[in-house]
Amino acid sequence: MPSYRYRDVHRRVKVPAGHRDWPSARITTAPLWVPVDLRDGNQALAEPMDPARKRRFFELLVTMGYKEIEVGYPSASQTDFDFVRLLAECPIAPLDVALVVFTPARRDLIARTVESVRGITNDVIIHLYTATAPVWREVVLGKDRKQLRELIVTGARDVLELAGELPNVRFQFSPEVFNLTEPDFALEICDAVTELWEATPQRPVTLNLPATVEVATPNVYADQIEYMHRNLARRDAVILSVHPHNDRGTGVACAELAVLAGAQRVEGCVFGNGERTGNVDIATLALNLHAQGVDPMIDFSDIDEIRRTVEYCTRLPVHERHPYVGDLVHTAFSGTHQDAIGKGMAEHRERAASLGVHEREAEWRVAYLPIDPTDLGRSYDAVIRVNSQSGKGGIAYLLHTEYGLELPRRLQIDFAQRVQEYTDDTGAEISAEELRALFEQSYTAVERRITLVQWEFVDGTTEIVLGAHGTEHHSTHEASPVDALATALGETADSIEILGLTQHAAADGTAVSYVEYRAGGRTGWAFGLGASPVAASLEAVMNAANAVP
Repeated sequence: MPSYRYRDVHRRVKVPAGHRDWPSARITTAPLWVPVDLRDGNQALAEPMDPARKRRFFELLVTMGYKEIEVGYPSASQTDFDFVRLLAECPIAPLDVALVVFTPARRDLIARTVESVRGITNDVIIHLYTATAPVWREVVLGKDRKQLRELIVTGARDVLELAGELPNVRFQFSPEVFNLTEPDFALEICDAVTELWEATPQRPVTLNLPATVEVATPNVYADQIEYMHRNLARRDAVILSVHPHNDRGTGVACAELAVLAGAQRVEGCVFGNGERTGNVDIATLALNLHAQGVDPMIDFSDIDEIRRTVEYCTRLPVHERHPYVGDLVHTAFSGTHQDAIGKGMAEHRERAASLGVHEREAEWRVAYLPIDPTDLGRSYDAVIRVNSQSGKGGIAYLLHTEYGLELPRRLQIDFAQRVQEYTDDTGAEISAEELRALFEQSYTAVERRITLVQWEFVDGTTEIVLGAHGTEHHSTHEASPVDALATALGETADSIEILGLTQHAAADGTAVSYVEYRAGGRTGWAFGLGASPVAASLEAVMNAANAVP
């Protein structure tokens, strides 16, 4: 790996140092989230969204509660221009939603952008951008600092001239690749723009500071944001915004630390779509706040429907392990995890009942599940799934939640060994239905060489009729039906000793019984169902008797 070819960030740009407030700060309220899926995310798609998909995505964002949405790059394509015009001509955008349009600092493209928003009654934000970092200046734009400053100021002046009289229009500026731009130069440009646009608290300017290509650890970005937060002129007239990318896989951390450092607004995509490794993931950011007890101000209560819509519109699948939304993020296969989750879920139900509140209202503290899946519109059905890595706790949990079976602990251990053998042989996950079938196969007798023809219990006396080898055997016992049956079996077949018996009602009201027994020099378990606890227990004993060779 030729690592010597690369320079660390400290050799590429001066990183502000000195006193830092952000390490001791806390996030107590959600920032303003601004989804850029319809512009930045759309540019990152191999097959950009058609008008129908863009409209469906926009309507989803409105339904989720976003109050500022970047809707397109109207000077870049006719599709984007037409979509912005659709918002001007059709009342699909609620009046409390501000619409953002994106433009480079070029007069003809600014004019085209302004033309696209004429007639829109919503608040509109015209977003001007220019790359400012040295490599972009020198290689891409061919300008020095002075020339680039003039280009940006000229573009800002064009925006003011062409749109400054529109009463519902505000302005935004992004020094693209801010994180690789010299801090003093970024500050100089941003102050020049807010001065020209006459930013005020009543008509603030949004300054968006992108980590366009992520190149450093998140603490470096936080230092850069705090430097701007501390030193910007007209700070009370500026909405300080960030736009992290995810090239190092730490875009979420960059955004969270940037908010600690003074950022008030975060641009990203709903599930992090964007160029290269993506933009920052708003779902993860928002639900991280939810998991800390902070209202994210965005509604993810039906996250699977959100995912389906985003996948349809972008034609991109959401990964199974994607935080919060992936199919497997609330699922445990590991035996130790399953045991902890099963115990935690039981404790949660019991605590809610003791407090007299609904389970959805009780404080959540279940191991391995940072939030309650039902907060996101999911059930507990897939919380535990069984494969060769699973243990007795997960197996017992599935049988309990799906079928109401409450296996005694020693039976859990015995059955877990059988499941392990089964999954090792198949190499696959086992479903709850297959688990139930394997359980019945393991603890009920398929062939009945001896049958319980009839039984009756009256005044402490039990009459038993057994069928074996074509002959019926009648006996009477001064004992309970289970003890009487065990005795009768000893008289007609091999002796069977009942070591333990457990009974309960299943989810459907059927009685369930588990019998631990000893026969023929070995111990085992048998299972029975019946209309009553006694009937279920007798069925379990008969299954035990027929399991003995």
